Amino acid sequence: MKLYESETVELKEIYTPDLKKEVIAFANANGGIIYIGVQDSGEIIGVDNADFVMQQISNSLRDSIRPDVSMFTKIELLQEENKFFVKLTVSQGTKKPYYLSDKGLKPTGVYVRSGTTSAPVTEDAIRMMIKMTDGDSFEVNRSLVQELTFNRLNEEMQKRDLEFTEVQMKYLGIFSSDDIYTNMGLLVSDQCKHSIKFAIFQGTDKLVFKDRKEFTGSLFAQLTDAYKAIDFYNGTKATFHDLLRTDERDYPEDAVREALLNAIVHRDYSFSGSTFINLYSDRLEIISIGGLVFGLSLEAAMLGVSQPRNEKLASLFYRMKLIEAYGTGLSKIISCYKGLPVQPKFEIVEGAFRVVLPNMHAQVLSEEHRRYFPIVRLFESKKEITRSDIEEDLGIGTTHAINMLKEMQEKELITKIGSGRMTRYVMK
Repeated sequence: MKLYESETVELKEIYTPDLKKEVIAFANANGGIIYIGVQDSGEIIGVDNADFVMQQISNSLRDSIRPDVSMFTKIELLQEENKFFVKLTVSQGTKKPYYLSDKGLKPTGVYVRSGTTSAPVTEDAIRMMIKMTDGDSFEVNRSLVQELTFNRLNEEMQKRDLEFTEVQMKYLGIFSSDDIYTNMGLLVSDQCKHSIKFAIFQGTDKLVFKDRKEFTGSLFAQLTDAYKAIDFYNGTKATFHDLLRTDERDYPEDAVREALLNAIVHRDYSFSGSTFINLYSDRLEIISIGGLVFGLSLEAAMLGVSQPRNEKLASLFYRMKLIEAYGTGLSKIISCYKGLPVQPKFEIVEGAFRVVLPNMHAQVLSEEHRRYFPIVRLFESKKEITRSDIEEDLGIGTTHAINMLKEMQEKELITKIGSGRMTRYVMK
């Protein structure tokens, strides 16, 4: 009896720990057979202590490969001319990709059979195997990252007196029935690879940046950090009715909250791009990747029709009382601007969804006064400003600043207080 190596046959003189790579390669391909105690030439030389070798193989399959590949393997002891050798049959697995448990779902941990060798695969190939096995649902697909922690999620659950046990994690879809973390788990973990990018612009276009930030970590951390950042720049305007003072924010807090939740819960996380928040002097834009779910029109969404893209994520946010009811987000945003001369906009562009919240107070300036928006924004953080404040914030010269202040006084937009070095300006 003589054996030969091929795409489905591997020959090993002795057992070594690297055998598990060959098993993974066969399970991720079309299956194959590994003989231990056979030289590369095909000559059978046998193994010493065959029972011990078989036990080592069994332990290695159980402890070193994920998902469990044992049910797709068969270990046999064969004899040829008083020489004992081991035959390990590996069938094609049904839960590809199989990988080394200490390496994870990375090219260094995933192998396939290529000719007579076992070769590592690319990340794209890993994603393709996951998609073919798990289907198109991003949430339930296995995460490429398996070293995950859930400190922030645990904190949020404790705040709400909700249990966060292994049983709950499995119920929430954070890991699968074979104890492998899913993409749902990745999204709510501290290692979430997606982010929110926040940019503050001077004026109504993107010509001049005032500030920019990026929020990372668990989606719950991103939600909190993004809301706080917007809130910091969300100016307040005081109005008086008789003797009562009323403070109104530039952007209704409920509208900001709902727009943020909509972007986080319903975006398409199968794409790696960030969610964008752009703050201008006259509007706040939140842009999320993915557009609407196929088959759902904008008109239907505005009427409250709900078709979550990420059902498990939406369910968790609902359970944590961040979402009150499915399909109410857009209608809540609209109601925040009820009766106002400015209204929010919802726009679907190819591969993205944009929510535009108008600044309720910037619009008191007419179109011909738009050039004064940057100065008006200064009054959001200060009751009084000086000419120097304008020069420094807008990056303009003294003459330009004096002329703009003079124009605004003539148009009765601001009032001058004091004189000389004590000159200050306040909004009317």
